Formats: sequence, C-alpha cells, structure tokens
Amino acid sequence: QVQLVESGGGLVQAGGSLRLSCAASGRTLGTYAMGWFRQAPGKEREFVTAISRSGGATSYSDSVKGRFTISRDNAKNTVHLQMNSLKPEDTAVYYCAAKMSLLLGSSAVYTDRNRYDYWGQGTQVTVSS
Repeated sequence: QVQLVESGGGLVQAGGSLRLSCAASGRTLGTYAMGWFRQAPGKEREFVTAISRSGGATSYSDSVKGRFTISRDNAKNTVHLQMNSLKPEDTAVYYCAAKMSLLLGSSAVYTDRNRYDYWGQGTQVTVSS
C-alpha cells in the first residue's frame, strides 16, 4: 500500500506560480511511475503530467506543456509539480497518483487515469483572473 498526500495548493492570481508536492508513505516511490491529474467542477478528471519511475521520461498535456514541470526525488519519496504562468482555466483539484512499474530503469509513463493504482486526496488550486 502507498499513501499519497498532496500539498501546496492555494489561491493565486493569473500569471502566478505554485509548486505542488506529493509525499508518499508506506512504500518507496522508486518503483512507481507517477502522475498528476486534475478535476474541475462538473468535469472529468483529466491528465496533466506524468513521470517514469526513474524520472528519465515525462509527458505533459498540451494545455500545460511549457508552463508546468514535473519532477521527483526518490530519496525523499516526493514528487513535485511546478506550475508557472497559471491561468484561470487551471483551476481544479489536483491529484497525485502512483502506478507500480516493475521494470528497473523503465521509461514508461502513463496518461490514462485507469492505469494508476493509488491516489491522493487532492489539493485545490484556484487561479483568479
């Protein structure tokens, strides 16, 4: 079992930045590919970004590419999401997710939320115009 806890959300003006963190407990994150998803009111949960278990491969949705950066620190069991140039349409609850990735050195990243094994409770990000 992996427990994931997100933090760092809040209220920010358009054009501002936030850094989200996802802290894991229960097992080392080094054997998991990780992802961030978000869900706005009345909408489905959507893919934001993902990173392979080694950190060597990443994927971003078109809507955040060039503005958001995912990173991980396996020694500290944390994953981060740096969000710059925020827009009102980025307003959502942001969720961290973990997917077991068995192959050492795997560069697999997962954009499908149904592939993930564990989820955090989410952190609210609100961007005002």
